[in-house]
Amino acid sequence: MDVEAIVVGAGVIGLAVARRIAESGRSVLVLEAEDRIGTHTSSRNSEVIHAGIYYPTDSLKARLCVSGRKALYDYCKQRHIPVSNTGKLIVAVSESEVPALQLLHRRGLGNGVQDLVWLDAADAQRLEPEIQCRAAVLSPSSGIIDSHAYMLSLQGDAETNGAQCVFRTRVDGLIKIDDGFEVRTRSTEYQGTEDMAITSGAVFNCAGFNAQILAAHTDVYPKHRVPPRFLAKGNYFAVSGPTPFSRLIYPMPVGGGLGVHITLDLADRMRLGPDLHWVEEVDYGEDASMIQQFYTSVSSFWPGVLDRDLSWTYSGIRPKITGPGEPPADFIVDGPDEHGIAGLVNLFGIESPGLTSSLALADLAVRKLGWS
Repeated sequence: MDVEAIVVGAGVIGLAVARRIAESGRSVLVLEAEDRIGTHTSSRNSEVIHAGIYYPTDSLKARLCVSGRKALYDYCKQRHIPVSNTGKLIVAVSESEVPALQLLHRRGLGNGVQDLVWLDAADAQRLEPEIQCRAAVLSPSSGIIDSHAYMLSLQGDAETNGAQCVFRTRVDGLIKIDDGFEVRTRSTEYQGTEDMAITSGAVFNCAGFNAQILAAHTDVYPKHRVPPRFLAKGNYFAVSGPTPFSRLIYPMPVGGGLGVHITLDLADRMRLGPDLHWVEEVDYGEDASMIQQFYTSVSSFWPGVLDRDLSWTYSGIRPKITGPGEPPADFIVDGPDEHGIAGLVNLFGIESPGLTSSLALADLAVRKLGWS
C-alpha cells in the first residue's frame, strides 16, 4: 500500500481526522480538490461554538456537540487559538413561542448542558438592553472561534506527525482491492490530465456536500446506504455602527436551520445570518435582494436593526441529508460495522454543529476502524 490511510477533504472534519490518525503513528494522505484548506462549509459559517441544546437527546449531534465543545475549548487554550466564550441568548419573541423555548431548555439540560438559565423578559433585557422578547434561555458555554486559525492548527498538528496534504486533487472514485482501496484521482489544476491511482489500507470520506457523490462512486459501497443530498444556501449580512451586544442572539429555530441570528466576530463586529434557500448547485453569489427579509426577521427581536445599514458579506452551503419540510437528520458516520466494508468510513450530513463537534467526530471516525 502507498499509505495506511487517505482522508478525502481538507475541511475542518477532514483535518481533524487526519490529525487524529497521524498522532496515532499511521501514515495519512489528505486529498483536497481545492487549492487550500477549508474553502467551503468550514469557512462559510457563523464560527459559533455550540453548547448542545438543539439536538435530540442521545443523538450523535447532541453527544458529540457536548463532548466536542469541551475538547475544542481545551484545544484552543492549549494552542492559543483565538476564541471567546461569549455566551448566547435564545429568545422567544411571542407568547406562542414560549412553550417551544421551554422544550429547548429541557432538551439542553437533558443533553448535559447544565449551565442553561431560564430568563423572563426583564432578566433578558438586563443582560442585553436592546433585545425585545417574552422569555429567553441563556447559554453561558456558547462562544465563537477563529475557524481558519483552528484549521491551520489541525493541519500543522497532522503534518508535524507525518501527514501530507495534497491540493488541487479530486477523488473520482474508490475501487476495493485486497486489504484496501485503489483511490482514483484527477488534477483540478491541469486540464486533460489522466487519472492517477493511489492505494491505501483505509479511506475516510470527509468530502462534505460531495460525500454522497464519492460514496456513489465507491464500487462496493451499497447504493441504498447513500443518503439523499440537499444543499441549503445561507447569506450573511454585516451591520453598520457599534455593536450593542456582548452575547450571541438567536431566535427560535425554523425549518431547516436555527433562524437568522446575530453573531459576533472576534473583533466585536456584528453579522446577521444565515437565512436558508434550497439550491441545486453550489453557488456563493451575492444575494443582496434578501436584505428586506433580514430586516423583518431580526427586527422582531432587535428593533434597533431598522436604524442600521446592512451589507451582504458572504454565503455558505450546508450539506444536508433531509430536505424541505423534513425533520433535521442526525450525523451519519458509517463504518465497517454498519456497511460491512473493511477500512471505509463515510461521513454524511456534517453540518452544524460539525465545527463544534470536529474533534469528537474525528475520534469516532477513527474508532470505527478499531484504531486507538
